[in-house]
Amino acid sequence: MAALTTHVFNPVMRLFAGSLPGLGLLTHRGRRTGRVYRTPLLVLKRGDHYLIGLWYGTNVHWVKNVLARGECEMRIRGRNIQMVEPELVADPALQLLPRPLAFAGRLVHLSHLLRLRATPIPST
Repeated sequence: MAALTTHVFNPVMRLFAGSLPGLGLLTHRGRRTGRVYRTPLLVLKRGDHYLIGLWYGTNVHWVKNVLARGECEMRIRGRNIQMVEPELVADPALQLLPRPLAFAGRLVHLSHLLRLRATPIPST
């Protein structure tokens, strides 16, 4: 399923993810290469924080990249938002998710979320 997501689903979703409600386009840099990657994700806003369900676990490259750098950028509803202070949050009961997502999360044994704090993008 991960290969199908990476090679088929993600390229299509990159076209829409930064514009549609509930979807974000995460921009992050590779830990070793410094290459820029864009990953479409389901995103939930909670106050100044955003939550991302780690459907493929905590060991995926984009999570490692964001945690190592300590920041990333997310395009949400047509706006770019700087994200800082990434933190893995264990939520085995999925209490932080709305019921439909919690139900889906239980089916795939989702247990962790990534929490990020939104901060204004510095002007250049």
